[in-house]
Amino acid sequence: MRAEAGAGRHWNPAPAIKASAALHFGGALAAAAFPAVWPEIIAALFANHLVLFGAGFVPRSRILGPNLVRLPEAAAARREVALTFDDGPDPAITPRVLDLLDARGATASFFCVGAQAAAHADLVREIARRGHSVENHSWGHWAGFGLYGPGRLRREVEGAQATLAALAGAAPQFFRAPFGIRSPFLDPVLARAGLRLASWSRRGFDTIAADAARVLDRLCDGLAAGDILVLHDGVATGQRANAQVVLEALPRLLDRLEAARLVPVSLPVGCRR
Repeated sequence: MRAEAGAGRHWNPAPAIKASAALHFGGALAAAAFPAVWPEIIAALFANHLVLFGAGFVPRSRILGPNLVRLPEAAAARREVALTFDDGPDPAITPRVLDLLDARGATASFFCVGAQAAAHADLVREIARRGHSVENHSWGHWAGFGLYGPGRLRREVEGAQATLAALAGAAPQFFRAPFGIRSPFLDPVLARAGLRLASWSRRGFDTIAADAARVLDRLCDGLAAGDILVLHDGVATGQRANAQVVLEALPRLLDRLEAARLVPVSLPVGCRR
């Protein structure tokens, strides 16, 4: 059965975006009426663009639009944490991550790269079959994602959305930007695709750390109900030296969650009312 890629939602620009639009409009009027102020207007617009693009390099920022950085209070009250995996699916890692989760009765969200999903379609179906959610992590996971314009962003987001929806049997509900870096143009693209931006409250840096204990410490230092945790079941950068670290860290993390009486869930489950 082929699933629809997801219905769009109304886009309500963030206050910073509205202020930027007003600045551009006002600047154009002022420049037309008072040509001598052109240098000041250009300086103001440059500063405005610097702030907006700079905000996109802060993964947890909400300046550019809504951004889920923690689960809702209702989920925290249920002692839930969201367990998420990025950059897969990977035929060497993802099946073993799924087995580790199954052994503990844990559920998670997998932010899949569209090109990887297309190459390993059976793995995406298996993620969904085992009760986890399949979410959108762009089509190609390119390093320049945060600098893309509207057209390229639509292709990256909507291409992955269509592929993942067809393979998983349900449209992804959440999007995570590659490396957490995004363009000021992303929010309306997500609205059109019916997606919510999700970042995290804690990440283990397991793609760059060779020591599973350090990954675990980063995830568990101050760990609390409502946290969104990030690990990786794929290595989109192609650097596979530390690809196995997640397999060492995940069992220990699940032990810590159990000891703290925290319940690992997928993002859709954690965001339910």
